Amino acid sequence: MEVIKLLEYLQEIFETSSKVPVTGKILVDKKEVLNILDQIINYLPDEFKKAQWIVEEKERILGEVLEEATNLKKESIDMLKKQIENHDISKEAKVRAEEIIASAQRDAKAMRLGARDYADEILCQLEKEINEKGQTMILNIKKQVEEFMISLNNEVGNDLDTIRENIKELRGMK
Repeated sequence: MEVIKLLEYLQEIFETSSKVPVTGKILVDKKEVLNILDQIINYLPDEFKKAQWIVEEKERILGEVLEEATNLKKESIDMLKKQIENHDISKEAKVRAEEIIASAQRDAKAMRLGARDYADEILCQLEKEINEKGQTMILNIKKQVEEFMISLNNEVGNDLDTIRENIKELRGMK
């Protein structure tokens, strides 16, 4: 609710600020507005930080998987070079190297898919939470705007009634 209060205060600043004639613009204290915006940013849910961590974690996992695949590939090549001196051994080594590379690629793919699925799941949950909280905030803001408009309408109505009565009274004086 602190964010709502800050937004209301920011609205009050805009409504009460000095107006620049003809342009429809207003003059505001930049430091004060920036301070309020910083406070709003600080109150935003930790889900944004959580989402950033998930993305970074996904990148880290993918980097590790690729590094592991590269290391397995290098190990396979080294093993092949050692066994190439003997023809029968080199054939066996070639087959074994292909098996290792295929296994490493399968493992890397499985890890990438797992990391992607995990990140997608977390991001979907985060998106759902953000949407729910956003809807709640929108409903609260809408309710407050409606209450403000009703109050404003009542005040304007009362003022118009007073003006009408004053006009009738002035006409009666003639």
